[in-house]
Amino acid sequence: MKILHTADWHLGKRLDRFSRLEEQVLVMEELIQTADEKNIDLLIIAGDLFDNFNPGVEAVQLFYKTLKRLSLNGKRPVIAISGNHDSPNLIDAPDPLARECGIILIGHPKAKIIPFELEHFKISKSAEGFIELILKDYGFPVRILHTAYANEIRLKQYFGEDKEAELNNVIAEHWQENADEFCDEKGVNLLMTHLYMNKKGAPLLDEPEGEKPLKIGNADLIFSDSIPSQIQYTALGHLHRFQNIGTDEKPVVYSSSPLCYSFSEAGQTKYISIIEAEPAKTVQFKRIPVKNGKCLERKSFDCIEKALEWLTENQNTFVELTLESETFLKADERKRLYQTHNGIVHLIPKVKNQELNENQLRDINLNQDIQSLFRDYFKSKNGGQDANQELINLFNEILNP
Repeated sequence: MKILHTADWHLGKRLDRFSRLEEQVLVMEELIQTADEKNIDLLIIAGDLFDNFNPGVEAVQLFYKTLKRLSLNGKRPVIAISGNHDSPNLIDAPDPLARECGIILIGHPKAKIIPFELEHFKISKSAEGFIELILKDYGFPVRILHTAYANEIRLKQYFGEDKEAELNNVIAEHWQENADEFCDEKGVNLLMTHLYMNKKGAPLLDEPEGEKPLKIGNADLIFSDSIPSQIQYTALGHLHRFQNIGTDEKPVVYSSSPLCYSFSEAGQTKYISIIEAEPAKTVQFKRIPVKNGKCLERKSFDCIEKALEWLTENQNTFVELTLESETFLKADERKRLYQTHNGIVHLIPKVKNQELNENQLRDINLNQDIQSLFRDYFKSKNGGQDANQELINLFNEILNP
C-alpha cells in the first residue's frame, strides 16, 4: 500500500505584504500530480491546513478543490486533521458532504468518525481517535490513530483537568488502548497527529519563525516514546523542516511544509513523504522534493553594487537583504534596490566598520546647535550610524520651512 504524508499547507499565508497564494496553487498541483504518478492509495494531511481560523475565500476554495482532486472523486481516501492554525469547527463543517468524495475531515481530538462505505473503500471500524479503512484492492485493513491539535480548553475537555502533569501519560494511554484493541499484525498501523513531538533526552527542535508555538498548558511537547509499539509509521505536522525523529524501523516523521514560510526556513528543500506499507513489516519511506515555489534567501552585502548584481541574477526569490554602509541609505539607493527586485521583503541597513561609543552618546552636549543635536540623536537611535546628507537637508527644511 502506498501512502502519501503531507502537512502544514498554511493555505492563505502571506510573507509580510506578499501573498503566497499563486505559489500555493502550483504546489497543490504538484502534490496532485505526484499522488497520481506514484499511484498513491491513501493520503494523510497532518494539520495546519489553513494559516488562520478565518481563511479567505480563495484559500478555502483551493483547499476543497485540491482535496477533491486528490480523492479522485471518492476512489482514493484522503484524511486531514486540524492543526494549531486551524479552526476545528471549520474543518469539521463540510464532513458530511466531504465523505461522499472519500474525504475524512477531523477537527477535534478523540473524534469518532461515523462509518461509511463507498465503492472503492469503507470505514470498517471507528472509535474515539481511531478509524480502520478497508481499500477495495487490498486484502488487509489500514488502521489510523488520529489526534488533531488540542488547545488548553479542548485538552481539559478531552483529556482531563490535570493536563500539565499528565498530558504525556494520558495521550500515551489513549493511543495504547486503541492500539491494543484494534492494531494487530494483520493490518497496517499508523498514527497521525499535530503535536510538538520530540525524542526524550534529545535537543529541543526549533519551531519556525512566526509559527504559533505549541504550548499546551505548561507542557512543551509530547515524547515519541508515547507512541505504541504496534505503530509502523507516525505522521506529524507542525515543524516545517523534514525530519525523522524516530528510527528507520519505526519512523516518526515531520513531512515539512510545501513552501518556505519564514526566513528561518531560508535554503530549506521542502518534501512530501511517501510510505510503502504492509502488515507486520517495516515500512519503507522516501522523501520527494517539492519543486515549485520561490526560494527564500537571507543575503548580506557590503556594497550596493554587489547587492544589485545579485538581485538582478536571482529574480525568482524572496529576500531578506542586509546592506552594510557607512551612512544611512539614501532614498535613491533604496529606490534602485526595490526597482531591481520586486521580492525584497525586508531591507536591513547595518553600520559598516563603525563601533558605537555608548559613553560618548550618553554624554551629549545639550549646548550645541540643533543640527548637531539631531546628528547625535540619530546616531544614538541607529546603532552609531550617521545621518546622511539627504536626511540633514530634510531636517533643515523642517527647521526652515
